[in-house]
Amino acid sequence: MGASRLKILIGAVAVLLVGALATWGFISGRHEADTEQPTQAPQRASTQNGEPVITLNTVAQKNNGITTARLNNARHLQPLRAFGTVLDLQALMDLSNNSANARAQVETSRAKLAASQTAFERAQDLYKDQQNMSAAQVQAAEATFRTDQAGLASAQSQLHTLAVAAQLNWGPTLSQALLRATPLLTRLTTRRDVLVQVTLRPDQTLTQPPAGAWLELDDGSRRPLEFVSAATKTDPRIQGASFLFTALATAGLLPGMSVVAFVPTTRIVEGVLVPPSAIVWAQGGAWAYFRTGPNTFARRAVPTALPATSGGYVMQGQTDNAEIVVQGAQMLFSEEFRAQAQVSD
Repeated sequence: MGASRLKILIGAVAVLLVGALATWGFISGRHEADTEQPTQAPQRASTQNGEPVITLNTVAQKNNGITTARLNNARHLQPLRAFGTVLDLQALMDLSNNSANARAQVETSRAKLAASQTAFERAQDLYKDQQNMSAAQVQAAEATFRTDQAGLASAQSQLHTLAVAAQLNWGPTLSQALLRATPLLTRLTTRRDVLVQVTLRPDQTLTQPPAGAWLELDDGSRRPLEFVSAATKTDPRIQGASFLFTALATAGLLPGMSVVAFVPTTRIVEGVLVPPSAIVWAQGGAWAYFRTGPNTFARRAVPTALPATSGGYVMQGQTDNAEIVVQGAQMLFSEEFRAQAQVSD
């Protein structure tokens, strides 16, 4: 009986152990399966009516500082899109150096002439008064005087030639800057400023020279331009009206670069104004998020063909009171692609 009871006890323990192992394996398997399941994020990306849409609940919108504004169609000034080229100023710098040398030569010649003229006049007076001044000495003083006169005339002619060359190649403002060594010339020759030639298309005209303009870089940022003068020659690739502007060299502009420029006009275009704070630059273009529901935002392309003078872009084809995200657009963009990556995973 003792051996039989011992066998029964051992069998019972074995059954309990098998059951425990089976239970542990089931729970462990469920746990691993649960950990392999992706956590569903409350923000999800989808496509509605052909537009990328991000869903964000009210709490998440508040926590992420999502702010919207309503847009209304209005009339806006339409600038002209033009072609800009950052000019190489080596020729201007050479002309500046030659002009400086010519001005110095004029001053030197003027000083020599003043001295020789005084000496000649004194020699004449002494000769007339018969005070130990021979005719030969008077003639020598006159020869020096006449030589200095010719030297001054030659120096002045050289300076005038350089001024004409500056006028023909760089326009009236820069030619005066060369002659007078103005701060404009100093900023250009020390490379604190760059010179930009802006050329309109042949079919574009302006009733008066532009007071200012701006460049638009690849990231959508703007760099102001300061008007100098009308250009004396056009860009042969475009052959439209051309103007010269200066821009700060700190804008990352280098000689030879081609840039996009915009020139203000009095022309009118109608549409909604998309402010700069609403724009996300990605995928080679400009985008903005429009509210399509309490918790949904659709990403739409913003055409950049109609920049607004005050900043941003004029967008046509939108209804009045459309809501656009003016704060948090970059966060929505990041959330959209993070959610897409989660779905892909």
